[in-house]
Amino acid sequence: MNKNIVCIGAGYIGGPTMAVVAKMNPDRKVVVVDINKSRIAAWNSKNFALPIYEPGLVDIVKEVRGKNLFFSTDIDKAIRECDIIFVGVNTPTKMFGRGKGRASDLQYWEATARNIKKIAKTPKIVVEKSTLPVRTAAAMEAILNSEDDGKFTVLSNPEFLAEGTAIKDLLNPDRVLIGGPQTPAGLAAVRAVVDIYRGQQGAWVPEKKILTTNVWSAELTKLAANAMLAQRVSSINALAGLCEATGADIEEVARVMGADHRIGPKFLKAGPGFGGSCFKKDVLNLVYLCESFGLHTAAEYWSQVIKMNDHQQERIVSRLFKAMFNTLANKKIAVFGFAFKANTGDTRETPADTVVRLLNEEHVRLAITDPKALDNAKKDLADIASDALAFVSDPYKAAKDADAVLVMTDWAEYPTLDWAKIYKSMRKPALVFDTRNCLDAVALRKLGFKVLNVGK
Repeated sequence: MNKNIVCIGAGYIGGPTMAVVAKMNPDRKVVVVDINKSRIAAWNSKNFALPIYEPGLVDIVKEVRGKNLFFSTDIDKAIRECDIIFVGVNTPTKMFGRGKGRASDLQYWEATARNIKKIAKTPKIVVEKSTLPVRTAAAMEAILNSEDDGKFTVLSNPEFLAEGTAIKDLLNPDRVLIGGPQTPAGLAAVRAVVDIYRGQQGAWVPEKKILTTNVWSAELTKLAANAMLAQRVSSINALAGLCEATGADIEEVARVMGADHRIGPKFLKAGPGFGGSCFKKDVLNLVYLCESFGLHTAAEYWSQVIKMNDHQQERIVSRLFKAMFNTLANKKIAVFGFAFKANTGDTRETPADTVVRLLNEEHVRLAITDPKALDNAKKDLADIASDALAFVSDPYKAAKDADAVLVMTDWAEYPTLDWAKIYKSMRKPALVFDTRNCLDAVALRKLGFKVLNVGK
């Protein structure tokens, strides 16, 4: 009992998490299932062309796939044969009806719960892995145990992964959070999931890093943690605008603030704003929860975090406009980086998407380059006329004849490029707008570039 594990959902949560679970628990069979056949085929590909990019992920999948880690589209079989079910299905922001633009869309989650109920013949521990609104576990348990058989115990185990460092975060997490009912069955189920994270012979997460709470606290903590991190990003970007207006340097301001142990240096990096699948969705979910409970002032407060983030991308285009003689029409801009952050191909809610669309409205010719996200960029921008966009894998070719280079993602290879070569190939005056402040501005100016930075 409590040995075999299935994760429903083979995306950014399920794939990396279960790969590491399998590595650290070689005595357990771990199956990742999904209705998306092409996604499962990619996980099973002979050349390990996995559907997502994460540093270190391929090495772990090579180590455990086919031994105790398996990827399948046979969801029903996996449910029948497992003891513990992790649910990592998509819970996007709802874009229709009540709560539109703020609440989570739970239709995929509910369909999964009903299918588990239909297929499972033996007791199961069901673990929420997706980010879900507070008290969703109660709804899941109501569906699963609707016949009062008590066969299912529902836990919450939110993920706290940062894309680009997910494998590192999984192997050495700051903490693991498991929330469960404060009943004998609930506490036993929590212990069973704790044992997974302890790993075989306790070789994975130290027990002091495994935090247990009630279900509702676990669900809310995920939203709260992401909201607090998003707030820091919006706060530093608000200060960056003030630095630009007054002649202060945001990096110096952040360095001094971060030296205060009560504040710390993390997430005090000015830039184009946060992106990815979590921050915006979770903050909007928190706004909706506050509104639902009549906490309207709190809802307005958290809404401002999103508004500040959106404003930051508008400011980037505004500064480009002013720096390029108040007209962008028919000029060429090379966009270096489309992923929302380095070391991932994920383009969900990427600031680059908003900036590219704003520039397209100004009739700019755009050349987009990115080491890992070009395929996703093509899909995301498919609605823009093809003659206005070029997708170029080589950054040198992307910058040829450009009026400006706009750095939107802080990929490690960008500072190491031959910027003298890039300068010679561009139209003059040549501009670099480094929205990530990751390049050597002094060196660029010596080459002849005009350089813009955020907060400077």
